[in-house]
Amino acid sequence: MNKKKIGIIALIFVIVSGVTMIFANGIKNKQVVQKHDGKLQIVVTSFPQYDFARAVAGNNADIEMLIKPGVETHSYEPTPDDIQKIQNSDLFIYNGGENDEWVNGILDSLDMSKTRTLKLEDCVNLIEEDETVGLEGVATHSHDHDHEDEHNHDNEDEHSHDGHEHSTTDIEYDEHVWTSPINAIKIVKEINSVLNQLDKADAYEFDKNAKQYISEINDIDSQIRDIVKHAKRKTLVFGDRFPFKYFVEEYGLNYKAAFPGCSDEMEPSAETVSYLVNFIRQENIPVVLYVELSSQKVANTLASETGVKTMCLNSAHNLSQKDFENGATYVSIMKENIKTLKVALQ
Repeated sequence: MNKKKIGIIALIFVIVSGVTMIFANGIKNKQVVQKHDGKLQIVVTSFPQYDFARAVAGNNADIEMLIKPGVETHSYEPTPDDIQKIQNSDLFIYNGGENDEWVNGILDSLDMSKTRTLKLEDCVNLIEEDETVGLEGVATHSHDHDHEDEHNHDNEDEHSHDGHEHSTTDIEYDEHVWTSPINAIKIVKEINSVLNQLDKADAYEFDKNAKQYISEINDIDSQIRDIVKHAKRKTLVFGDRFPFKYFVEEYGLNYKAAFPGCSDEMEPSAETVSYLVNFIRQENIPVVLYVELSSQKVANTLASETGVKTMCLNSAHNLSQKDFENGATYVSIMKENIKTLKVALQ
């Protein structure tokens, strides 16, 4: 959904909300009010933000995730109800990047003076997205873009989204920032800091919860580093999209993939398939990887052609309704990824 369309929806929402308020104020005891239960109201776009906020806030906040479990994050469009939830929240956390372009239209169109905003891309060093993965002779590349010292997340100055403009318009940054556990720790720390400012009375609990979750993520990081250190190989092959740029950069891994990070392509070129099949055979790659909620079609094709097995490396971008109901977290997902890495790098 483009920014203009989002702006129109937001404007309609503002007009309808204003009429509703006028009408409600004219009827005694009939006003519609938001129930807060004394807790912070946090709205997030997708699962990574949800899990990090949940881990830090604990029982001291109500958290609403707009993109529900099992939903394709790349095609999400906000409803008027979603927009109202954002405007009524104490804290709105979103990722940034191409998939969250709709957010800018909302933040530009609504009065967000009472809502704090936090963008995950502003918490870490960004890496330039690689659009040419999977083909022989094409070098992958990265470009760090430091956000940690140049952004002020406080609404009293400017909203976070207003402070993030790139002078080089042709550069696209990979948005899957949380896939690196080190980045996840930076994000948890930033959420911890913001929550402390919004609710000083519960700062002790926020600090304690953040410390515990960071400890768990640090343990994940240590296990991955040990696996990579003793690995037989350093290359991962994906018969799927590739949302793990921050992950492989963090641990010094190489990769081949059928599609770049957020590609909307459904079929790789014959050249790409041929190259990946030959690469798997020549390098004795033991596993072809696919990502969560994938059709697995390309991975299965590569596996069938080469006789290797397929396994999931979960980016935690979203999860199934069943996994969500069973209490899956970023940490539990990464623990499963550790099992996959042990096999894929053997």
